[in-house]
Amino acid sequence: MSTEALEPNRRDFLVVAGNAFVAVGAASLLWPFIQQMNPDASTMALSSVEVDLSPVKEGQAITAMWRGKPIFIRNRTKAEVEAAENVDVKTLPDDNARNENLPGDEPGTDANRTIKGHENWIVLIGICTHLGCIPKGQAMGDERGEYGGWFCPCHGSVYDTSGRIRKGPAPRNLEVPTYAFTTDTKIKIG
Repeated sequence: MSTEALEPNRRDFLVVAGNAFVAVGAASLLWPFIQQMNPDASTMALSSVEVDLSPVKEGQAITAMWRGKPIFIRNRTKAEVEAAENVDVKTLPDDNARNENLPGDEPGTDANRTIKGHENWIVLIGICTHLGCIPKGQAMGDERGEYGGWFCPCHGSVYDTSGRIRKGPAPRNLEVPTYAFTTDTKIKIG
């Protein structure tokens, strides 16, 4: 048996070079098709928004826009937080937290709808879960319903200070978007 290694010849070089040329050519043809599936820059710019909470006093609320949706942000008073924490989840029409920050179907306690250490802040997507109206309750003079949260004048849905449905035709709680505190006075939504 011979142990001589075969020397590469010109044909081997042409095969390797040809295959490399074909691979680079195929990649350059496929790249535009793959790249066009990524979102464009205007969509990426709307994917998150930072909100400064420092001017919002206790008991006040502001509305921010994120992905074309109103985001209700309220600095709840101690009484509002206590009232929200003392609600028995089993008595709610929707006992799910509806919080994108939590995995799975967590119970709709007030603690599962806020961020630990920032329980006074409630951040919600401000669209009624019945037919997509914008509930009232952000302005100081707005009707807030008997639970002090938000009231949808279209069909009478009433939400509490944690954004949970308490009365009316709405089937689900107001949803909590993905958000995080970047500092004590700033949040990043999205």
